[in-house]
Amino acid sequence: MNLISSLASPGTGPTSPVPPTGSGAAADRRGADVSGRERLAALLQRQGVLAVLLLVVVIASFVYPTFATLDNARGVTVQASFLAIVALGMTLVIITGGIDLSVGSVFALGGVLAAWASQWGILPALLVPLVVCGAIGMVNGLLIARAGMAPFIVTLASLLGARGLLLALTDEGATTYLVPKDSAFATLGQGGVGGFGYPILIALVLFGVGGLVLQRTSFGQTLFAVGGSADAATLMGLPVVRAKVTVYLLSGLLAGFAGAVNAARLSSGVTIIGTGMELDAIAAVVIGGTLLVGGAGSVSGTLWGVLLLAVIQNLINQIGSLNSSYQSVVSGGFLILVVVAQRYLSRSRKST
Repeated sequence: MNLISSLASPGTGPTSPVPPTGSGAAADRRGADVSGRERLAALLQRQGVLAVLLLVVVIASFVYPTFATLDNARGVTVQASFLAIVALGMTLVIITGGIDLSVGSVFALGGVLAAWASQWGILPALLVPLVVCGAIGMVNGLLIARAGMAPFIVTLASLLGARGLLLALTDEGATTYLVPKDSAFATLGQGGVGGFGYPILIALVLFGVGGLVLQRTSFGQTLFAVGGSADAATLMGLPVVRAKVTVYLLSGLLAGFAGAVNAARLSSGVTIIGTGMELDAIAAVVIGGTLLVGGAGSVSGTLWGVLLLAVIQNLINQIGSLNSSYQSVVSGGFLILVVVAQRYLSRSRKST
C-alpha cells in the first residue's frame, strides 16, 4: 500500500527525491493562495449579503435618524417575519433544484382559513390551514417527484388553484372573516416578549430548526445531493422522491402557517394579500446565496436576504417621495447583481 501511494503521488513518498527548497516554498505559497481564494469566494457566495445588509443599515442610520430607532426595528422585523417563514420553505425547495410559485396564494389561503376557523379556538385556527396548505404542498411534491412533471407548471397550477379556492370561500372576496378580539389566536399575532412580537420569535425559532436540519442531519445532506444531481443521488441510494415530496410539503405548511399568523396579526383573513409574494421569496433566497440550479445554499443567507429587502422597503418609506413600486426596481437590481456575482464566484472557485 505504501509503494502504491508513493508511485501515485510522486514527490511525497519516502523514496521520492526531495525538491529544492525554493521551489517547494513557492509551491506551498501558490497552494495557500489558491486555497485562500477558494475560501474567500465561498465566503462571499454564502455571506456576502450580510456584509451588504450591514453596510446599508450603517449608512441609513446616519442619513435617517428615525431609521435606527427601536420602534422602527420592531416594525421592520415584524413585517419581514412572514416573508421569512415563507422563504424558509422556498430555500429547501430551491436547494433541491425546484421552485414553488404557489406560496403567495397558499399564504393568502392560509390566512382566510385561519380567520374562518378562529371562531372555534386557536387549535382549529392553526390546524385547518396547515392541513389544507400542507395537502397542496403534498400534491405539488407528488406530481413533481413521482409523475416527473415540471415544478414551474405544477406550482403555477397550484397558485391558480389556491387563489381560486380562496375566492370561492370568500364569495369572490366580498366576505372577510374576522378573528375574535382578545382570543388566544389573536394574541399569537399581536402579542410579544420584550417588545418584540411573537411572529419575530416564531420566525427565528423556525430558522434555527431549519439550519440544524439542513446542516446537521442526513436529510439536509440529501437535499444538497439531490440539488447537485438527482441522478447521482439516486445511484447513491438516497431517497430522492421522498426528499422532493417532503420539501414541497414543508413549503406548503410554512406558507400556510405564515398566512395564519398574519391573519392573527391583522385580526382578519385579508383576501388581497400574497400577490407576488412568491417572487419576493425567490428573490430573498437567491440574494441570500442559494443557487437557483440547486445544490448549494443556507437558511442564514435567506434570513439576511429577507432583512435586506425589508430594509430597502423601509428606506423607501423613509425617503417619502418614492412609492413602494421602487422596491421592486431595487430588488430586481440586487437580484441581477447577485446572480452575476454567483456565476463569477462559481467560475473562480472552479478555475482554482
